[in-house]
Amino acid sequence: MDLKNKNVLVTGSTRGIGLAIAKRFSQLGANVILHGRSQPSETVLADFPEGTPVILGDIADADTIQPVIQALIEEVGQIDVLVNNAGIVKDTLAIRMSSADFAQVVDTNLTGTFNVTQPVFKHMLKKRTGAIINLSSIVGLHGNMGQANYAASKAGLIGLTKSLAKEGASRGIRVNAIAPGMIDSDMTSQLSEKVQANIKDAIPLKRLGNADEIAQTAQFLIENDYVTGETITVDGGLSL
Repeated sequence: MDLKNKNVLVTGSTRGIGLAIAKRFSQLGANVILHGRSQPSETVLADFPEGTPVILGDIADADTIQPVIQALIEEVGQIDVLVNNAGIVKDTLAIRMSSADFAQVVDTNLTGTFNVTQPVFKHMLKKRTGAIINLSSIVGLHGNMGQANYAASKAGLIGLTKSLAKEGASRGIRVNAIAPGMIDSDMTSQLSEKVQANIKDAIPLKRLGNADEIAQTAQFLIENDYVTGETITVDGGLSL
């Protein structure tokens, strides 16, 4: 798929990995639709063409977000690419984790992704074309202390990816996932130098990844028409 003039919806695209993917796809000629819980800043919007659409809403609330997605489809005519990036973390050890915190993370990261995907997937099936990328995590593959809720949600995304890939393949729809490792972000920048050094030492490439490297992987998954049902790990070798 050539991204030029394609309609691309990226959830959670007002910062971090989602913003990097949205910028890259826009630079490649795509008509990007941004999404967030609140209106993006003027600084964020400055990197996109004037009039770039923005949709708002909590993806965990199906009754709110699905009508927004349906209205968007009717307005633009077709969603060619969907990137499900929106997600949250609420970390603590499992023995201390409240049921509410477990449910909120799963409701946003996994159920929320389904809430956005379902109306888009139905539309793609009718059009017999489309590509979907779900942002999982190496935590979804290997687990992590203090992230039982996050790991469960990201592991669920991998199962969702494979199932949708099988359901959509006969109609030309490809569905893949990306599992980032330790990415330089607002969260990692708050860690002490010692903790950051220990993390880098555990990574074979001896550095954190960056959001642009995840965006490069997303571009590959859109442009390669013979890859579906895959989860690509981008972690500097951390999971070796």
